[in-house]
Formats: sequence, C-alpha cells, structure tokens
Amino acid sequence: MSEPERHLRALLDAAIAAGDPATCVPACLPPPPAGRTVVLGAGKASAAMARAVEDHWEGALSGLVVTRYGYGVECARVEIVEAAHPVPDAAGRAAAGRILELAEGLGADDLALVLVSGGASALLSLPAPGLTLADKQAVTKALLASGADITELNTVRKHLSAIKGGRLAAAAWPARTVALLISDVAGDDPAVIGSGPTVADPTRHADALTVIEKYGVEAPTAVLERLSGVGDETPKPDDPRLGRAEAKTVADPKRAIEAAARAASEMWIEPVILGDAIEGESRVVAEALAAGAREAGGGPRVLLSGGETTVTVRGRGRGGPNTEFALALAIALQGAPGIHAIACDTDGTDGAGDNAGALVGPDTVARARALGLDPESYLADNDSYAFFAALGDLVTTGPTRTNVNDFRAILIA
Repeated sequence: MSEPERHLRALLDAAIAAGDPATCVPACLPPPPAGRTVVLGAGKASAAMARAVEDHWEGALSGLVVTRYGYGVECARVEIVEAAHPVPDAAGRAAAGRILELAEGLGADDLALVLVSGGASALLSLPAPGLTLADKQAVTKALLASGADITELNTVRKHLSAIKGGRLAAAAWPARTVALLISDVAGDDPAVIGSGPTVADPTRHADALTVIEKYGVEAPTAVLERLSGVGDETPKPDDPRLGRAEAKTVADPKRAIEAAARAASEMWIEPVILGDAIEGESRVVAEALAAGAREAGGGPRVLLSGGETTVTVRGRGRGGPNTEFALALAIALQGAPGIHAIACDTDGTDGAGDNAGALVGPDTVARARALGLDPESYLADNDSYAFFAALGDLVTTGPTRTNVNDFRAILIA
C-alpha cells in the first residue's frame, strides 16, 4: 500500500471510530426508571450499541435487538438476532414481531430504551395488516434499483410497516421511550433514521404512493390498495401516545467527517470539508468532485465529504454506491497526477457486496486498460465491484458495527 493509500485508510478509520457505540452511547444513557428497562432495537450498529448499554447500565436489563447477518456482538442480558439487509427476510420479520410484543407489555413505570441505526428499516420487517413479507421484498428491491434516495425509500417503508413510523413508541405507551440514534442519513432527521420507529411521522400514505409512481415501481396490488386508502395512518406529531417518547442522536456523519479532518491535520494534510450531506447519483457526484479536485491546486490537502449517493441500476453488474462513485471518479480524473481517493460505506458493506468501497489513484485507468478492462463499459454495466476486484483496489473492512453513512476523501498530494 502506497503512502497516499495509507493516509486515506487512516482517515476512513478515524471516521468509523467516531461512530463507535462503545464511545458514543454511554454518555447519552438515561437514568434508570422505577420499573423495568427493556432494550429494543435494530440496525447494523444495534448489537454493539446493546453491548455498550450492558457495559454501563446499573440495574436489571433485558431486551431484544436485530442486526444484520455478521454484525452480531455477544451480550449477556440483551438477546441478539441476525437478519437480512437490505432486502428483508423471515428472520427480521419474526424479530420485529417479538420486539413489538415486548413494547406492548410495558407499563407506565417502565423504560423502553430503543437503539436505532442504519439498516433498521430493512431489519424491522413486520408488514402492516393486509401485506406479506413478499410484498415488502418486491417493493424494496425495486426501489433500491430505482435511484430513490433514503428519505423516499423510508417514506414507503414506514407506510408498509406495523412497527416503523412511530408505531413502536405508540405500542410502548404509557412507558417512557428513549431512542438513541446513530444517523446514516443526510440531515439526521430522526423520522428518517431507521424509518423512525419511535418518532412521529409527518408523511401520509399518499406521499408513499407518490414515490412509487415517481419511479415507476410495479408494486403488488395489496401495496397499492393500502397506499390508496385513508385508514391506519402512522402516528402524527399530535398523537398522545408519543408524549413520553424522545430521541437523541449519539453519532452522525458530521462528527465522522470532523474526526477525519482532525486526523488529516495531524498528518500535516490540510482538510477541506465539502459537506456531510451530499446526495445524488453516484456518477454525477463523482464528476462534480473530480472537477473540484482538479481546481483545488497544490497540496497536500484532502477534500472530505459524506452523505449518501444512489445508483440507478441499468446494467447487470455488481457494485454499491461508493464503489460506483470511485469508478466514475477515476474516469473523470483520467489519471490527473497526484490525486488519490477513497470512497467507502462506514458500515463496512457497500450495497450488497462484501467490500466497503474502493481506492482510486492516478494510475487506476491506465492499469485497467493494461489488463484489457474498459472503465466506461464497466460503469455502464454497473459493474464497479468486478472492475476494482481485478485491480486489487477494493477496500474490505469487514463489519464495523456502526453506520455514519458514506465517507469520501480525495487526497491532492
């Protein structure tokens, strides 16, 4: 690994560390209640969050959280269940049903300590009445390939769910509900993070139907019938059942980017923060940031950004938003000297791949062509994973057990 690549990996590590539940959860724990404390939760960081709670909680504790396969952490008092992400499965549906039952069994003196992080929307896969898991799977797959952003995707998810969009807190009432959130969404809206299981939902069925229609999704009949109706809406801001619910964000993309900036300064590299909430099509964002890198001038400096880009799938290849961003960036830079970059999902998994993202250098395109690889063809086929795998430039971290959204760093040496 070259020195620029080592610097970029160190910046990624700093961003990931800023969202480590072991350091960000303990200071935000509420005082114990007069009654029971039941831990409920979902997301890629939820098991690590539960462990952090166990390590710092005084008194009795029980509960259940569901996390992605491979993201589990051993806990003594909170049960950990693993399920599928991003397309839900039966294990997630069963876990979500049990979580809802635990919430419904709480009383006024009890506390529901709810741990939510990115991935919760897929993992809390309890269909609303009249819908099946297959219905939710079909809609999720279509929207993931459509280019819909996370706010749009979660708007639909909330209205097809029996537990998201404030329904979990409503079920726990009259117990007090405290949700600790690790944000993976631009703007850190608690109603969007994990589809807001404990937060009032300002959207309606009609908003979800608009998203379906916008992207031309061929949704199952039961889904369309539900979204076309007026009954069984998610709890709204004036719902009295949410009067004892509160949410605290314990880690977010802004803090992760700032941690990377501090790490850059310690390496005598000037950090330039472009923003922590950049959204848009991966290849379009890549072209814009490539232009910015070319214009940035002398270094050493690093352009840092976060947020969440999307991919409209038109090809048959494999690769998540960060890996596709990296490929589009390499093409746009066309070997510009002295520019290296990394683009990774801080949860350790980019899309459905086993990599977090990829590295780009001045020689990326040249090395590819020497191997007989045409970068533009791989991008057109959404096959960025195979492209970087052939070059040996995939970034693999394994499960990080946190999720503070995408991390991008463009180093100008």
